[in-house]
Amino acid sequence: MPILCKPVYIVVTSFYVYVLQFSDCLAYEEEHHSSSHKSTNNKVYKVNLQKTSDIAVHGLLLWASTGFLMPLGILIIKGSIKAEPGSRRSKVLFYLHVGFQMLSVLLATVGAAMSLKKFENSFDNSHQKLGLALYGAILVQGLIGFFRPHRGKKERSYWYLLHWILGTIVSLVGIINIYTGLKAYHKRTLKSTALWTILFTVEVSFIGLVYLFQDKLEYMKKQGVIIGSESSIVSSNQDIPQSQTQKELLPVACGRKRNALENLFD
Repeated sequence: MPILCKPVYIVVTSFYVYVLQFSDCLAYEEEHHSSSHKSTNNKVYKVNLQKTSDIAVHGLLLWASTGFLMPLGILIIKGSIKAEPGSRRSKVLFYLHVGFQMLSVLLATVGAAMSLKKFENSFDNSHQKLGLALYGAILVQGLIGFFRPHRGKKERSYWYLLHWILGTIVSLVGIINIYTGLKAYHKRTLKSTALWTILFTVEVSFIGLVYLFQDKLEYMKKQGVIIGSESSIVSSNQDIPQSQTQKELLPVACGRKRNALENLFD
């Protein structure tokens, strides 16, 4: 009987040793898998956080370029309509316009380079397609501005027309692409962009009102002068003899309205 029990004890002991080794192996694999999964989640979180930050910086650069500096430069050059060509005020406004546009081109270049380096650009959505076309137009517009013909040359009129049309297109497309960028940011990060959309809409509306008000400001001033002096004109006409009042008043030719870009100094 003792001889038969000895093999049984050996088998039982071997079984327990095997079970203990197997359980230790399972515990190690589970712990390793858990730590690996946690490390992967942390890595994904860090990647997503970095990607979100890069997208925000990209959006800020392009907003400063096409959503703020370019429209501001347009308002400044439009404000030089009343300035005499070659005057100090005209030169200051012109150089401010050039400075803002050059800075906007620089910021747009940084934003475009950042997009190509850090983002997946398959150009399969409207924001990326518009952004590519917009950046090309911005570069062309900058080159056109540098090659401005001197006043009096025949090419000056063609240059002005091209510069004005392309500048208008760049400004409008830039504003549209900021809205598409906000939509793409919401789609990728699932973060709300309602506040930024409202704030940008308020800014664009304010810039549009200022742009329209610049055209009407001089007219409103003239209307105020006419209305203010209307009573004095009527009272003075009562003292004029009838023979003089029957004279026809000849219309006074108004000076041709100067355009902002045509007003640039020689």
